[in-house]
Amino acid sequence: MSNTRFIYGFHAVAGRIKQRSASVHEVYVDATRRDARTRDLIKLAASFKVRVVEVDGARLDGMAGAGRHQGVAAKADAVELAVSLDDVLDAVVGPPLVLVLDGVTDPHNLGACLRTADAAGVHAVLAPKDRAVGLNATVIKVASGAADTVPYITVTNLARSLRELKERDIWIVGATEDVPMAHHAPGLARPLAWVLGAEGEGLRRLTRETCDELRHIPMAGSIESLNVSVAAGVCLFEAMRQRAAT
Repeated sequence: MSNTRFIYGFHAVAGRIKQRSASVHEVYVDATRRDARTRDLIKLAASFKVRVVEVDGARLDGMAGAGRHQGVAAKADAVELAVSLDDVLDAVVGPPLVLVLDGVTDPHNLGACLRTADAAGVHAVLAPKDRAVGLNATVIKVASGAADTVPYITVTNLARSLRELKERDIWIVGATEDVPMAHHAPGLARPLAWVLGAEGEGLRRLTRETCDELRHIPMAGSIESLNVSVAAGVCLFEAMRQRAAT
């Protein structure tokens, strides 16, 4: 398995240069683009001494596959942020905050969740191996750099991993629709893992039964559920607000 990959899109490429410039082998830009955004990226690469190569659109298409590359791609080392959840939690200072995704297989949703997780100070995103999309190029692009900052850890048995979190005194809160407690009720400043399921399907039975507590996001309109990345933002930032208040 190759230890390099192509990443594409302005945010993903710029984020990798800023965070881990030594891991970037080359940056490729569309030779026909002369706009300010492209010029700024070239300047950024030069400031970190990363080589920039002008290529045609067809070559960029090949690097990005079916993804929208926006006229920029980079060849970079695959970055592994953590070997295991234990590695992450052992290094946490203060109460841990974990996002657990049960059944999120859409790369755009996962990328958006990673971006939200980064903004909310999440220490790791946890998902099952058999019901997860993985860190492909689309996820990395949508995450806009967050795939290089938030550990994304897949596990063989999600319910068992949730029980292991409990053994670390981490409170497991599942988001679902059919319970009375609202997401903003007190109690989120403690060591915490928010568990969210895929839009429409929700949490699997065993995942739901393993949670310590279930909460819902109050909805005032006619739509029954939120996109999982939006729901993650609502839940995680409420935890962030409660922590700041304490």
